[in-house]
Amino acid sequence: MDRFRMIFQYFQSNSESVMNGICGLLALASVKMYTCFDFSCPCLPWYNMAYGLGIMFVPPIALFLCGLILNRQSLVMLEEWRRPQGCRKKDLAVIRYMCSSIMQRAMIAPVIWIIVTLLDGKCLICAFSSSVDPEKFVGFANASLVQVQQLLAKVPCKDDELMRNNTSRKAVSRYLRCWSQALGWSILLILIVAAFLACWLRPCFNQATLLQARHWSNYIDIEQKIFEETCCEHSRLFAHKCILNFFESMRQEMKLHSFSLPREGEGAEGEENLLRDITDKDQVNKLLKMWYYEKPPLNVSQCTQYKFSQHTGV
Repeated sequence: MDRFRMIFQYFQSNSESVMNGICGLLALASVKMYTCFDFSCPCLPWYNMAYGLGIMFVPPIALFLCGLILNRQSLVMLEEWRRPQGCRKKDLAVIRYMCSSIMQRAMIAPVIWIIVTLLDGKCLICAFSSSVDPEKFVGFANASLVQVQQLLAKVPCKDDELMRNNTSRKAVSRYLRCWSQALGWSILLILIVAAFLACWLRPCFNQATLLQARHWSNYIDIEQKIFEETCCEHSRLFAHKCILNFFESMRQEMKLHSFSLPREGEGAEGEENLLRDITDKDQVNKLLKMWYYEKPPLNVSQCTQYKFSQHTGV
């Protein structure tokens, strides 16, 4: 379990290469899921559109949410946006940069799913076969309105008995498939042109502002990770001190059972450096509350002069 947690935390890191790899894996997974998916249109007038559009748009929503969950920066951005002002001002440019980066990566897999479904054409044929104008196809000329709706709804089902001898089924299917593929290629072309323009127009904007936003975006993420690691280390040392104090009266009995406790002062220097004067739960809670409501300013000279004992009241 610990190994799995470490791997999960590693993949949640803010490294661009790791996040790009995760986005690529999600994109490949979306294509693989679609190719393995058994698409079965219900071929009923009132259910075709719900089923076809549901297959086209519901999985992309799930993939989008997965992209947000796997990106550690999503939670970091929300925490930075919602935190109190405190001693550190919030930079909206950094939050916008983080939001843009998160959305761009999370949208890769959903967009690929939608493009693949459009190029394949099955979803659009299923969803809009009942919406086709029957006057454009000669095979529905002698049928009543109800029969036409039933026949159009059964266009995706080529093995249906009613459609085996209908000459217009393939024509309707080809018509909708052409529209679907044209829409898919159009979306793909628009995305490629947008990416091309973004790449070539990017140097025209202020690069200093972009570098600042990127730098402080990485800083916020790294600061949060180091704080969590320091909290874990502090908790371990604090628990160690509490347990030693609890078993202090049983030192002689533990020696008889070959349990070894550190001697007074042994290894205490490293613990004292981290624990400082924190000796009870209220002081720890005050420290965590102060970190949330009064984050220290980004000024190293002030941080070096910062006296922890003054803020904890000990």
